Amino acid sequence: MKFGPTPLDEARGAVLAHTIRLPGRVIKKGTALQEAELEALKAANIREVIAATMQPGDVPEDEAAERLAQAIMAPLLARSRAATGRVNLLADAPGLLVLDTAAIDRLNALDESITIATLPNHTLVTAREMLATIKIIPFAVPGPVLAVAEAMLRGAGRPLLRILPLRPLKVGLVVSELPGQKESAMEGAAEVTGARIEALQGSMLPVERVRHETPAIADALSRLRKQGADMLLVAGASAVVDRRDVAPAAIIRAGGTITHFGMPVDPGNLICLGAIGDIPALVLPGCARSPKLNGFDWVLARLFAGLEVTAREVMGMGVGGLLKEIDVRPLPREKAPLTPPPAHAPRRARQVAALVLAAGRSRRMAPLNKLLVSDNKGTAMVARVVDQALASQARPVIVVTGHERDRVEEALAGRGVIFAHAEDYAQGLSASLKAGLAALPEGIDGVMICLGDMPLVTGAMMDRVMSAFDPEGGRAIVQPTFRGKQGNPMLWAREFLPAMMMVTGDVGARHLAALHAARLVEVEMPDDSVLRDFDTTEALKTAPGFNKP
Repeated sequence: MKFGPTPLDEARGAVLAHTIRLPGRVIKKGTALQEAELEALKAANIREVIAATMQPGDVPEDEAAERLAQAIMAPLLARSRAATGRVNLLADAPGLLVLDTAAIDRLNALDESITIATLPNHTLVTAREMLATIKIIPFAVPGPVLAVAEAMLRGAGRPLLRILPLRPLKVGLVVSELPGQKESAMEGAAEVTGARIEALQGSMLPVERVRHETPAIADALSRLRKQGADMLLVAGASAVVDRRDVAPAAIIRAGGTITHFGMPVDPGNLICLGAIGDIPALVLPGCARSPKLNGFDWVLARLFAGLEVTAREVMGMGVGGLLKEIDVRPLPREKAPLTPPPAHAPRRARQVAALVLAAGRSRRMAPLNKLLVSDNKGTAMVARVVDQALASQARPVIVVTGHERDRVEEALAGRGVIFAHAEDYAQGLSASLKAGLAALPEGIDGVMICLGDMPLVTGAMMDRVMSAFDPEGGRAIVQPTFRGKQGNPMLWAREFLPAMMMVTGDVGARHLAALHAARLVEVEMPDDSVLRDFDTTEALKTAPGFNKP
């Protein structure tokens, strides 16, 4: 690929490196220049552009990203469409992410044009969660380089990324007690452990509560084995201090072995790993009584995914194993040493407003007003949307009214929203948008545009969109997607508000995203709620929880 200043008479087919704004026209970065663009540039008295010119054998960025994604694909993986040289890899089912870290390092070291970034190895993921992103750095990859990368991936012998489904294991828990111990401590250990197991798709056998003595614990373990336990856990009344302590000795007495004691993860140091036959048997560290993340969680997730946890693997958990509070956050110890504040104070939380567009005339569902159609609980569609916005972190929530203003406001009575009326709502969507933008308070960092006929979008989904918002980091426009299809609500940084105020007609601001593709980030969602609007009678018949018209 040749890159640099390129005379226009040599620029046909070249890829523009930087957006150029002309009177009445914008030629955006990444455009492959053709006759129309070249004539517009000449008319503006521009004689050369900074561009990338493909050389024989070069593979364009989107095609290169697609080919790499195809070579990486494995069962239970999904991927987005390629855009701006990027393909996101997604989980098609919940489970444990397992990476071939050495192969990923080799791929990233092959050539600076090819990159892949992933979640940490052995991360528990949900369905549709993004696992990795492939990004082609320049506008093209030399064909031979891409061929080597594909050969590396296909010849690796095992997938670069794989999702191991969680197994529905039956878990037996023994809680040992000492005289005078608080009842709440015993109940808390069982409750917290049960919650961990259920979160991993497992189930608990009835908890065995026994004296903190080796014979009693051993007998309880044997009883749980006979009940069909797939895993055995001991929550001791006192922390284990040696592999020959009371609870580990009980595993041995019950016919098992101890494979490892301790781990380089804090909290979680005092875990004890063993087995009785082919059933894992663990003595929990004291921190496992707390629901906070600790080393036991790491071991438990691997076991539920069907991985063997050996002593070598446990001792390899030290890098990244400092999970407790550190000096830049409050320490849990009473006599923690005072530390100076960090050199740079943390950036303030960004303020994002939610703008609910509820001014339309509902012409496609006439004579009904779609926004006032009630669900099975008697809640209007627009109220469902507003309630979800209020359940999110967005503030303030502004509702734009227009058609049947009084009825819409009545449906939202008592809710903590700000109303903005679009007097000229009949002119179309842009009028509603501008009325809402004009009502935004000073000092907001961004605005999330919510549609009043999309009641299935949850507050958690809105928060997920907001979590990706980082204007300083180049993520100034955020759009939710499902299986690569773009949806709503979209979040816009305040820098785009002037351009949005210039929109006219019955359209929104989505076309502006195409002009600023380099600052757009897509966030994959777990279901298609972000694609589903209900603006016709036929569509409403498919809306879950709504009365059929």
